[in-house]
Amino acid sequence: MTAADSTRGLFAADALLPTGWARNVLVQWDGAGRITRVVPGAAAPAGVAHAAGPLLPGMPNLHSHAFQRAFAGLTEYRGEAQDSFWSWRNLMYRFAQRITPEALEAIATWLYLEMLEAGYTSVCEFHYVHHDTDGRPYADDATLSLALLRAAHTAGIHITLLPVLYQTSGFGAKPPRADQARFIRSTDGMLSLLERLTPVCQAQQAILGMAPHSLRAVPPDSLAAALQGLSALNSRAPIHIHIAEQTQEVQDCIAWSGHRPVQWLLEHAPVDARWCLVHATHMTPAEYTAAAATGAVAGICPTTEANLGDGIFDMPLWLQHGGRWGVGSDSHACVNAAEELLMLEYGQRLSRRQRNVLATHAQPEVATAMTLQAAQGGAQASGRLEDGGAAGIAVGQSADWVVLDAQHVALRGLPAPGMLSAHVFASHRTSAIGSVWVGGIRRVAQGRHVLHDGAANAFVAARAATIAED
Repeated sequence: MTAADSTRGLFAADALLPTGWARNVLVQWDGAGRITRVVPGAAAPAGVAHAAGPLLPGMPNLHSHAFQRAFAGLTEYRGEAQDSFWSWRNLMYRFAQRITPEALEAIATWLYLEMLEAGYTSVCEFHYVHHDTDGRPYADDATLSLALLRAAHTAGIHITLLPVLYQTSGFGAKPPRADQARFIRSTDGMLSLLERLTPVCQAQQAILGMAPHSLRAVPPDSLAAALQGLSALNSRAPIHIHIAEQTQEVQDCIAWSGHRPVQWLLEHAPVDARWCLVHATHMTPAEYTAAAATGAVAGICPTTEANLGDGIFDMPLWLQHGGRWGVGSDSHACVNAAEELLMLEYGQRLSRRQRNVLATHAQPEVATAMTLQAAQGGAQASGRLEDGGAAGIAVGQSADWVVLDAQHVALRGLPAPGMLSAHVFASHRTSAIGSVWVGGIRRVAQGRHVLHDGAANAFVAARAATIAED
């Protein structure tokens, strides 16, 4: 995008590498946007751009329902005697009935720009609105998936597309509700969609996986067949699932099977490092132990979980068992990578009445520890991490990073770890972001994406058309 970008090199006085903070770091990358060299303690070379502040690994957003960004903020009123996730879901379904392909692309494009401006460099799109408004498939069954892929390409963000398998309205194969018609597809239909999308994703360097929506929405036989079919297409494809988000879900699962959701999943599915257990809020200590041992990533969405009243994930217990984790913005009540980290840490503080809960012995700065762990787990859940590899600013990884503005008033004069702490805990959490790079291309400069204004206007128009009264 600029002459400086074309040098394929960047020098940073401070960079957060997988092993921790390093001084005077030279990063170089190739024409494909892959990092080829990371040299700490380097002399500043001539002709290479200098970062205006500390270099941070780009943050993966491992759980997104893009269309819900246009719905955010519109349910913050009491519609029932006691509102809950389930009453919110009824309103969300009404909104989902009105989304057109054109509106979805405009909404997703703006959302993905917001993500970039907020420090995310990749997104896992948990995509379950498949069909036309009457529930019938489009002439091209991939119409809405393609809209999301185009939006990611326009914005310049990495995408892991996760078409969602959704078949029933509740445990025990309850028939789908009328307002779920746009989501429903057969197992064979899902596998056909994945075959249709495979070459498109490959051409865009997008990762293609699959998401069984939840145990209540996918019967056991369908789950087994879908997993077998996915593995036949790509044995490394990521698999994401909503699990144990709500206490009612847990109770309903016990009534159906005699087991809790995570317990049932671990006993009936080949859960391993390909999996992302989204939310996993309500687990027993035994479930924490068993789930962590699989190598699966816990997909925590702190601002959405707070917005919907889900509960608080026990992160210290998960980490005690070596559990991996990352963050997502889910319903997009908030689109801000640092805000998710702040909310995650504050939730632990409130539940345990302690401070700096997620700091580690190796990384006593809590913002540093969380950033490294979330970047690693998020890359794994995105399908963008080779076996045993280190995520973030490392050789072989995509040249994705965030440059903080060292002259921001909340950061100025602080050492690099203090700047990251101030970014997460003492700024507006996007205001201190100077630039964001994806694949060696600077997508955000001085805090703004070049397409910001046009995408914002298109989003507002799409939202207005979607919520307009008939």
